[in-house]
Amino acid sequence: MATPTPGRWDRQIQQRLARGEEAALGELYDQFSPLVHGLANRVLDSQEAAEHITREVFAHVWEHPGEFDPDRGSMRSWIGTLTHRRAVERLRRRTRPAAGGPAGAGSAGLEEELLAAATAARVQYVVTSLPPALREALTLTYFNGRTYQEAARELGIAEATAKHRMRLGLQLLASALAAEDGR
Repeated sequence: MATPTPGRWDRQIQQRLARGEEAALGELYDQFSPLVHGLANRVLDSQEAAEHITREVFAHVWEHPGEFDPDRGSMRSWIGTLTHRRAVERLRRRTRPAAGGPAGAGSAGLEEELLAAATAARVQYVVTSLPPALREALTLTYFNGRTYQEAARELGIAEATAKHRMRLGLQLLASALAAEDGR
């Protein structure tokens, strides 16, 4: 039997969840729990909080499978977005000044810190979803500070190929982030 395409698999798993098939939730958890936990941990910098967010996200998916719209993106993207939103909400609650306390310059700094953490998590999420060849080139150059020439040597590819992969990876990253901002 052929493996279903990602879009087809997304629709099938959504239908199975809507019918209440616990096995579908198990498959979804096996497939996406590392993504959910990792993204939540990057935003919150807490294993315990990431575990809590992971439980929340999969409970939400189980209770509201109809919210997934395959015409707007993949199941992976939807689950990543749910995770990101919940983690940022939790981070905001954690960093919000006490009720009645001053909300001056300190809260502006916290808001900037929150925005930086959320942006970093979004970038990391998008990079992890890139094809492996682009992800490797982008990780070496953008995140690890290598030149495209050094990346080419490490990856055992031509310099022109490394440069092309780096450019394409950055273009896809920019497009994905712009698409998220437009939602």
